[in-house]
Amino acid sequence: MQVEIDKNSGFCTGVVNAIRKAEEELLKGDLYCIGDIVHNNLEMERLQKKGLQTIEHAEFAELTNCRVLFRAHGEPPSSYEIACRNKVEIIDASCPVVLHLQRRIREAYEAVKGEGGQIVIYGKRGHAEVIGLVGQTEGKALVVETEEDVKQIDFTKPVVVFSQTTKSLDGFRAISALIQQRGRKNVTVYDTICRKVANRIPQLRNFAKMHDVIIFVSGKKSSNGKQLYTVCKAVNPRTYFVESAEELSEEMFEGADSVGISGATSTPLWVTEEIRDRILGKNKKG
Repeated sequence: MQVEIDKNSGFCTGVVNAIRKAEEELLKGDLYCIGDIVHNNLEMERLQKKGLQTIEHAEFAELTNCRVLFRAHGEPPSSYEIACRNKVEIIDASCPVVLHLQRRIREAYEAVKGEGGQIVIYGKRGHAEVIGLVGQTEGKALVVETEEDVKQIDFTKPVVVFSQTTKSLDGFRAISALIQQRGRKNVTVYDTICRKVANRIPQLRNFAKMHDVIIFVSGKKSSNGKQLYTVCKAVNPRTYFVESAEELSEEMFEGADSVGISGATSTPLWVTEEIRDRILGKNKKG
């Protein structure tokens, strides 16, 4: 049986940088991280064994005189203020793409707030990156996920639209077209989707067509993983979502001559390699 790992799958640059920084800082001593550094349980277990301690924002607000890593998703201004007040050393692993978007949203908000303008962000409510983006607008940005949400926009005043960097390009185009149709000249749209993430969809479609079976590897909490799995499944019905090699079964591969292994931007290469080896019968551990 031919088994191929998708060369375009795995950690994006922002996640690679955050994990590298975490590993370097853990050599120096205790390190906290606000939220999972990556939405993959196996990778988080590996980092926790090295000493990384995951906390929530409420716990972060109570910490003093320690070191805290800000993950690739970015943080709102309030997190930086808390760190300064509590003498917390920040290890900032925010993705440069996200930091650039935060700055653009902050500048746009300052430009339109005098006219009562509205900053609109196409994204997932409660997502770590979106929390950081909304924070640039004093918490006043409107987050839209569906066409129904568009009804909340006040089109009598200026509207500026941005997107969470990891959202679907097709979804953003559909929502922004609807907003422009309803608001006309009062609407300005900025496409702020990360192209490394967006380009994965056409690449993944092509990869899924090349194999009899696709094993899609992702943590169950990964939004990106759920999105890409759906893309894969639409092209190749014999697509299976797994988090680890333990979830594989012989039935998945019945009659298959070729198997493709792909994953989310939060899926470590070592996990996909472990799954490849398990399929080939080597039963290696990562």
